[in-house]
Amino acid sequence: MKTILEIQNLKCGGCANTITKKVSNVDDVSELEINNDTNTVSFQYENESTLNEVKELLNSIGYPVVGEKNALTTKAKSFVSCAIGRMK
Repeated sequence: MKTILEIQNLKCGGCANTITKKVSNVDDVSELEINNDTNTVSFQYENESTLNEVKELLNSIGYPVVGEKNALTTKAKSFVSCAIGRMK
């Protein structure tokens, strides 16, 4: 299945680099694409549990799906993830 998730806090290429690195490590994820213009992450997967795993991972690194809580601590995590993505 293919899904497109609209996420919060996606700001730049550094954010996209971090998301790509982290989500690419999830088993069953393929054809991963990050679009900074539309704030979306799209990917293919087979097992429904993969979708939940990716959503939880995105939230843990500061990029919750639109509609989910975006607390100050989550925003702070996204800034750290962004900075790490820019350094690599």
